[in-house]
Amino acid sequence: MRKFWYWLLPLSWMGVIFYSSGTPYENQDIKPLLGNFFDFSFLEPALGWISFTYHNSVVSVDSLGVEGFIEFFIRKGAHVTVFFLLLCFVYLAISKTSGMMFYKRMILSFLLSAAYAILDEIHQGFTPNRTPYIGDVVIDSIGAILAILLIAIIRWWKMKKVKKTT
Repeated sequence: MRKFWYWLLPLSWMGVIFYSSGTPYENQDIKPLLGNFFDFSFLEPALGWISFTYHNSVVSVDSLGVEGFIEFFIRKGAHVTVFFLLLCFVYLAISKTSGMMFYKRMILSFLLSAAYAILDEIHQGFTPNRTPYIGDVVIDSIGAILAILLIAIIRWWKMKKVKKTT
């Protein structure tokens, strides 16, 4: 029974994600904070040429302003970071509570993280001024894949280090 305390961390983190996804956009808008405390106008010449479409909206300095443009990347970076951490927490819980082989732990950790990303986007569909978008699931999954890569590199490095000492 004691081993299952390891699941408290990923489940708590899922709760944080759930809470965040249930918060309307206006309550998470950081553009006023960025605009009131920082003057990003010096970035306009450097970022002004960047323009692309994401979820049927143009993302550019012209369409969003410098603060909105920066906020877009902060939000997408948060997706990557949040699901990077979720995979790490799920992997730790699986590692401590099962006897699965390394690659099976990695696959299961990814599948659980990606499934939660899908559920998270569905949940956003019920939140005012938020919309579900498959592109965010892809970004979440990229965060999970980056965590897999880091865990694999750390494992490879530790195994290499052990081989050198023997």
